[in-house]
Amino acid sequence: MLIEQGRVTVNGKPIKKQGVTINPEKDRIQLDGKPLEQKHTTRYIMLNKPAGYVSTKHDPHAEKTVMDLIPYSNLYPVGRLDKDTEGLLLLTNDGDFTYQVTHPKFEHEKEYKVILRHPLSQEDIRTLEQGITLEDGKTAPCTIRSLKNNNKASYTITIHEGKNRQIRRMFEEIQNHVIYLQRIRIGTLLLGDLKKGAYKQLHPKDAQRALKTHQ
Repeated sequence: MLIEQGRVTVNGKPIKKQGVTINPEKDRIQLDGKPLEQKHTTRYIMLNKPAGYVSTKHDPHAEKTVMDLIPYSNLYPVGRLDKDTEGLLLLTNDGDFTYQVTHPKFEHEKEYKVILRHPLSQEDIRTLEQGITLEDGKTAPCTIRSLKNNNKASYTITIHEGKNRQIRRMFEEIQNHVIYLQRIRIGTLLLGDLKKGAYKQLHPKDAQRALKTHQ
């Protein structure tokens, strides 16, 4: 009845028939000129972030943000990957989840694949794993493993904190340089074979794997 009476508008235009398709994430729905409260849908998105995208909701100085890669405007990145880093990025509108994933007191593991300019010596690995002093303090202990492939300077590094550009700065401190960096795991949540630039929705139970420690 309300629709037939023209009292419902979508983006300022009245609709007078049933079955009109709307996008609740983007469309503005009003009844008698007043916004309709819509059911809040909690979403968890896993994105394989490509290089070149900024991990923020809005940035007037950025040419591309991760929000350009998903169709949901009401989500926020869970933490950040710097512009040149690829891999697993979570987006959600669940504030408690974001807090638990990002706050350092919870110590959730984050694992990265890294390709360096030069191979690491055993002394380099020991120095990094024990913690290294940066401008904003000493890093917590981490774990570094060599990857068995054709590139002798390819490793995984597992940390549980998130200082700005931390991994890149750690290697710079020992006079090395990161050529490629990709996050492949948060907690027990794995990036897997998700294609670069693609995303998938996670069931809440699957999202919770980001809050568990890898064994």
